[in-house]
Amino acid sequence: MASKKTGNTVSRIKTGSFERRLSMTRAGLFAGTRMASHMATNWFSSKENRERRHRAMLSRQAEFLVEELGKLKGSVVKIGQVMALYGEHFLPEEVTEALHTLEDQTTSLEWNAIRVVLERELGTARLAELEVDPEPIGAASLGQVHRARRLSDGLELVLKVQYPGVADAIDSDLNAVAQLLRVARLVSIGPEFEDWLEEVRQMMHREVDYRLEAETTERFRQMLLGDERFVVPRVLPEYSTSHLMASTYEPGHSVSSLAVRELPLERRSELGKAALELFLEELFVWGEIQTDPNFGNYRIRIAGEPGCDIEKDQIVLLDFGAVQSYPESFLEPVKRMIAASYEGNREGLIDGGVDLGFMSRDWPEDVLHTFADVCMSVLEPLKSDRSQWPENAVNSQGQYRWKQSDLPSRVARQAARSAISRYFRIPPKEFVFLNRKLIGVYTFISVLCSEFNGEALLRAYLYRGDRNPQG
Repeated sequence: MASKKTGNTVSRIKTGSFERRLSMTRAGLFAGTRMASHMATNWFSSKENRERRHRAMLSRQAEFLVEELGKLKGSVVKIGQVMALYGEHFLPEEVTEALHTLEDQTTSLEWNAIRVVLERELGTARLAELEVDPEPIGAASLGQVHRARRLSDGLELVLKVQYPGVADAIDSDLNAVAQLLRVARLVSIGPEFEDWLEEVRQMMHREVDYRLEAETTERFRQMLLGDERFVVPRVLPEYSTSHLMASTYEPGHSVSSLAVRELPLERRSELGKAALELFLEELFVWGEIQTDPNFGNYRIRIAGEPGCDIEKDQIVLLDFGAVQSYPESFLEPVKRMIAASYEGNREGLIDGGVDLGFMSRDWPEDVLHTFADVCMSVLEPLKSDRSQWPENAVNSQGQYRWKQSDLPSRVARQAARSAISRYFRIPPKEFVFLNRKLIGVYTFISVLCSEFNGEALLRAYLYRGDRNPQG
């Protein structure tokens, strides 16, 4: 959740479906007319000029529509952000790039309006048990967060308050955004897009179901109780509802803060290892993954500072509204692909991709092998074969330097240079979310400037059963 900009408040969030649909319909019709005019006048240009002018028009269209979405705020902004994160296989590159510029709703709701929500959700008597700071510590598109103190014992809390009407507006807002994209001729509405849109809808409904988030938060807290490297807030059900979630206040620094950057390399590397191991635990053991890579969902609690009761730096885990549960029918081929990639088994990796439905044995052999090589590159810092590591990505102790490796960019360039895109099928929606999470974990470790080899961690999960490595 974004930090609040002091004094930037509104008295209400517009969530009325009529006024929002009207605004988006007007914007869509304007953009659609502009695109139709462009296509008519662009017809007589050369192929090269048509392509260049068409991409420029797409960029202008996308920027215009993002500006219109930003004016409406509420769930529309969140929908745009989710589409930016997970829509690269369904939306033109120009659209996703523009959607990435949508900033979180940092305009907070006035205290009088928030107090009405708190009184409605808790009742006057229960609310009187708390001293709530009227100034929010964070604001986003769906709600805002206030610190509070329980008067009976001084317990420090945070209250995550959902904006009135936001949950009810999700379906109409999502339908309107999809219609906007169609009318503006920015997307082809087909079965795959509709399936993805339905997944976005379900994700949005999970995001605003604070009872579900409270249950998920407590479940993760219980699973991590014995691991001192992590802190998960404790939910207080007596102050929580479907539109309000109360949890213990857990202090910490942002991942990119100066205090974290100044930690010794060894400690930053231990935090990076913890983040990687948590992801592997989610994938290989729990089958539940927090898929939102936003750094605002993490804090670093530094050993020795007030609030840290142990002599170890800790990762504070916040916001479990985007947790996805995966069926074994999906996880099993994914695990096989990871094992095959680690073992250098091209055919096994291709089999996993075929089973997941985004590769085909009908593809040319060189394309299949190139795809396998790209997948294997993703596991670079987790493999025993270090012959492909860039020289600047290895320190004097032979440890992998995550930031200097520039791995995500190198993999993207490798894929772009190949012929994969001509054959690549849209992967299962679960794979899209999983891939985004993996990129988020790698980026998290890179921002920490950690330096370590991840092979031992991966092996511990790959071969924890009776299965033996193949070479």
